[in-house]
Amino acid sequence: MYRIFNTPEQAAQFTAQLLHEFITQRPDGVLGLATGGTMEPVYAHLIERLKQHNTPLEQLTTFNLDEYVGLSRSHPQSYYHYMQEHLFAHLPSCPDSINLPNGCATDLEQECRRYTAAIRSHGGLDLQLLGVGSNGQIGFNEPHTAFNSITHVVELSEQTRLDNGRFFDNFEEVPTQAITMGIQDIMQAKQIVLVVTGAHKAHTVLDFFNSPVCESMPASCLKDHPNFLLVMDQAAAQLVSPELLSTLA
Repeated sequence: MYRIFNTPEQAAQFTAQLLHEFITQRPDGVLGLATGGTMEPVYAHLIERLKQHNTPLEQLTTFNLDEYVGLSRSHPQSYYHYMQEHLFAHLPSCPDSINLPNGCATDLEQECRRYTAAIRSHGGLDLQLLGVGSNGQIGFNEPHTAFNSITHVVELSEQTRLDNGRFFDNFEEVPTQAITMGIQDIMQAKQIVLVVTGAHKAHTVLDFFNSPVCESMPASCLKDHPNFLLVMDQAAAQLVSPELLSTLA
């Protein structure tokens, strides 16, 4: 299914409402979270709703998609720092269990196995929130990542590093590796919500609709998920014809 909104703000409000409804209905649920500019207004609206309704969060468990290798939690560009800045530090109460991969682990392969095992020990993800990279990546799963992948270390492509370079003082500081949930981990979520906004993502959205389900376009796997929702604004959806949109109805 898909929903198209006039503005990114409306898309963010709708997504925040979905997340709040999920937390209200499943206070002990397992929520997969994402980072990036697209998510900032989503989290801002979610915080407003959580505070307004004084929603209890103590039983909630969260798992983030990914983390840079080599950045400490205190680094301003780590995803742990991002989540504190844009969500967790502002909540009326804190979830009982907040989980992100440890990008500074001594044994990264063991950390990857631990992370997937932790997700599975909670019965998998109930809802996974996603954004998409310009090359179709979900999490840090670059093109040609195997669909049966679990949490793993990935070498970041030049395009991904360029996309994320705007957050760093200079390009040389952008990490070359990350730990990411695998595509299998993501696809085993009971519900997936992909949020895509902005004209700069219009060609990515068009590629998503035109692509067969194949590993060269990682996000294409989402079209096979039984409970998948694509949330867009008009700018992101502008290149997609009504005929293509109907394939996801």
